[in-house]
Amino acid sequence: MTTKVLPLLEPEAVAVCCPPLSERPLTAEEAERTAVMFKALGDPVRLRLFSLVASHEGGEACVCDISDVGVSQPTVSHHLKKLREAGLLSSERRGTWVYYRVEPSVLAAMGQLLVRAAAA
Repeated sequence: MTTKVLPLLEPEAVAVCCPPLSERPLTAEEAERTAVMFKALGDPVRLRLFSLVASHEGGEACVCDISDVGVSQPTVSHHLKKLREAGLLSSERRGTWVYYRVEPSVLAAMGQLLVRAAAA
């Protein structure tokens, strides 16, 4: 049996954001992409859902574990859809349940945007 080493692919989410705000002004395209992410997180229910998924054991959460956020199930689904459309969550259906995860590169990119650039 022979094994083949496959190259690692860069996660798409790494290119989602931009350099720290203190490093240089954002381009129009970078500002547009970044605004979509922060706009999605600008709703308290979405921010809470994002936090529930991001902090869930194992890095992913079943919708059945995160739907108790004070709104109806259809509203939870709507907010999760908005977070997916903004590129903040990915999802996978397993049987009757959907599992959500935050890609680590998304958190890293968002965090990098808000850090102060290193002094030259």
